[in-house]
Amino acid sequence: MLIAHKIELRPTPEQAVYLNQACGARRHCYNQLLAHFSQPGMKWSKAAAYQHYMTVLRVEFPWYAEVSSRVTRNAIDDLDAAFKGFFRRVKAKAKQPGYPAFKKKDVNDSFALREPAKFDVDGRTLRIERLKTRIKMRQPLRFTGQTKQATISKRAGRFYVSILIETEDYNPHAPDQPSVGVDFGIKALATLSTGESIPANPALKKTLKRLKRRQRTLSRTVKGSRRRAKAKLRVARLHQRIRNQRQAVLHELSDTLTRTYQVITIEDLNVTGMTKNRRLARAVADAGFGELRRQIEYKAQWRGVTVVIADRWFPSSKTCHACGQIHDMPLSQRTLVCDCGHVMDRDLNAAKNLDQYGRDALRRDLKRT
Repeated sequence: MLIAHKIELRPTPEQAVYLNQACGARRHCYNQLLAHFSQPGMKWSKAAAYQHYMTVLRVEFPWYAEVSSRVTRNAIDDLDAAFKGFFRRVKAKAKQPGYPAFKKKDVNDSFALREPAKFDVDGRTLRIERLKTRIKMRQPLRFTGQTKQATISKRAGRFYVSILIETEDYNPHAPDQPSVGVDFGIKALATLSTGESIPANPALKKTLKRLKRRQRTLSRTVKGSRRRAKAKLRVARLHQRIRNQRQAVLHELSDTLTRTYQVITIEDLNVTGMTKNRRLARAVADAGFGELRRQIEYKAQWRGVTVVIADRWFPSSKTCHACGQIHDMPLSQRTLVCDCGHVMDRDLNAAKNLDQYGRDALRRDLKRT
């Protein structure tokens, strides 16, 4: 099994200079190749890109040799992947195929070493090619196995390494509970059919208020000044903190669900449509429904869990769980009161209906088999 482990690095000032130079070399090479093959009459091919890289770029920019040759060489693979994705979307007649874009400084800066001989990990230190000293890591690798790839990235002034490991040292924690229905929401991030409610991250609102003040301070600084650079870094670090807060809540919930239940039924939400509502857009974006679904699906695949996606038009909130009667339920009505006497919280009722939907769907598949 291939597992990626992301660890924060603690480089010295000299090591940070090298890492910044490597990020810049990879970005510069990528942009030079993209500019060359974006000219009229130029057709992209990986072989032609490698030829241009060896005969033109490495001669014109000799400072590429100050970092590992694989840093700039792997930029060809990255651009090749970007063009393949573009051609695939054009063939599928996508409305916005997404032509490869030029990379900007300090925006998702990174470089990759995809050859195990170019780096190695020893305890809490990392060695990369052309750097004489080893870089300290915040923690050791949590898995044992063969290292395949190292991707070093820079976010908000801090460096991270994501190491890809081929390992068998992984406990999937097979679930023991049969099934659950999960209703996503805004006030409560998720309501389970078992009655458990997972609240949205309460610390996020406080952090967003701090972000508003820091952005106001940034807007008052003079462009090009040192004070503006410091204010920009403070805003970037707070953005990173907000991202980490969101990811922590989503990972904890998805991990708990896939460790506990053998069948998980969730909704097929139209997240894009929900974000077009100006009253709900911020809350929906903060909740991260699309990312939560992605995490549940890939973790379920690791652990052999079945994920059932309910039809987008399935009336989970409007249907009475006790008798099946469908009601008119506006968003302002938070409790379902049925003629049969059934009274239940709107989200809990939806979760129970989703759980029943998943069990019925699996039962139909078994009969067909």
